[in-house]
Amino acid sequence: MRLGLIASILLVSTCLTGSLEKGYQDQQDPITITVDSTNFRFDPPSVTISEGEAVRFLWNGELLPHNAVDKSGVFDSGEPSRNVDYSFTFETGMNGTYEYVCEPHEDMGMVGTITVEAITIIEEEPEPAIMPNSEETTLPGPLTAVVAIMFTLIPVGALALFETSRKRAKNQE
Repeated sequence: MRLGLIASILLVSTCLTGSLEKGYQDQQDPITITVDSTNFRFDPPSVTISEGEAVRFLWNGELLPHNAVDKSGVFDSGEPSRNVDYSFTFETGMNGTYEYVCEPHEDMGMVGTITVEAITIIEEEPEPAIMPNSEETTLPGPLTAVVAIMFTLIPVGALALFETSRKRAKNQE
């Protein structure tokens, strides 16, 4: 009985792990751009991201105030400051090249570039519907997992009942 219970737990945990894993794959940390105050530069000076990703401008305790402003007005971290934590997400359809500057230090060459690549959306073709009289029957992914779990747990439950009945019969003798 213990072996059946362990097998059932492993099966359920494997099914759950596979379905939960996808949710974590889609999350990404933003690219962080900082300031190199000694050379009046953004670090890194240029980055490449995909649509849907974010860029974070982050600096603390700088001697001079800085900001990050896109030349075309798409994003603006605000007034120059010694402490900045500003993020901007480039949504789908915003692919292109964005040049940004630190307004107080643009003449000193404090500029940067963000290249946003278009994401390729691959549309899956719907699976053909199975006719009721068809010999082949498939179940949707989540339903398949439920059926697999049921077919694992039912024999385990039956085995547990059998073991319990056997022990009671043995104790009554």
